[in-house]
Amino acid sequence: MKYLSEQDVRAKLSMSTCIGLMRDLFTNIAAGGITHKLRTVMPIAQGKLLSAMPGHLPYQGSAGAKIITVYHDNWTHGLPSHQGIVVVFDAETGAIRGLVDGIAVTAIRTAAVSAVATDALARPDAASLALLGAGLQAAAHLEAISLVRKLDAVKVWSIDRAEAERFAARETEKHGITIRVCSTAEEAAGDADIVCTVTSSKTPILEDVAPGTHINAVGACQPPDRELTSALVAKARLFGDSVQSMSNESGDYLFPLTEGIIEQEHLLGELGDVLVGNLPGRISADDVTLFKSLGLAVEDIVCASWLLEQ
Repeated sequence: MKYLSEQDVRAKLSMSTCIGLMRDLFTNIAAGGITHKLRTVMPIAQGKLLSAMPGHLPYQGSAGAKIITVYHDNWTHGLPSHQGIVVVFDAETGAIRGLVDGIAVTAIRTAAVSAVATDALARPDAASLALLGAGLQAAAHLEAISLVRKLDAVKVWSIDRAEAERFAARETEKHGITIRVCSTAEEAAGDADIVCTVTSSKTPILEDVAPGTHINAVGACQPPDRELTSALVAKARLFGDSVQSMSNESGDYLFPLTEGIIEQEHLLGELGDVLVGNLPGRISADDVTLFKSLGLAVEDIVCASWLLEQ
């Protein structure tokens, strides 16, 4: 049985390759035939979770599951909030094909999905990016968004100013673009064409954006948690990775729905439906578009299966 470490994943799975895998995946989801279930979550302690997520990919001949821990205060220990492993089975025989470290796969595929959503929903001329959060996902999103839009301005905000300063220095050198550190989330997002919220916040960090902005809301993945205010969600054209997941897991959607600020129909549909032309994405240059990313097991399984084939 093969095992691929975090180092193996990062050496073999480029962001550009992963963006292609995610685009193909969501196209296949829209076509039907892919099975993925809601995550099962077991609390370990306050702010600490164990989760399992299965999925079946007939077009790839694979099935599998992702098993992860989510420890929201891990940033205080210098560790990622999400850690885990992906197990892949042959769909025909049930044989275990291998195990793949989940940290790198999650980091790469999450940002790759946001890049696919950005390419589908952001204005074609979008050139400025705001990153709310300065951790692992912020770095991955900077790389991913740079592959689908030509960026000429990047700003970052974090509740930890020192972390944002370190991020800006490191990523400026890496990407050759000056990254400005902002004192507030509003300052960072105010005039950005693309905003990525990649925090572990349980309460809204962003109240509003300018007309024409595209938002990738990535951080909150439980019903009690959200990164955006209800008013901001209400003004946006809202899309998700999975309608089922949105209806069960997304506080960013469920809060304004429960408050009566939006109706169920405000969730227009899934990213895959936009990609195949079943659902219009951006209608005008002034639309605020919002992609809520919750993360699907099949995103991890498709990457792990591809890696094990290489």
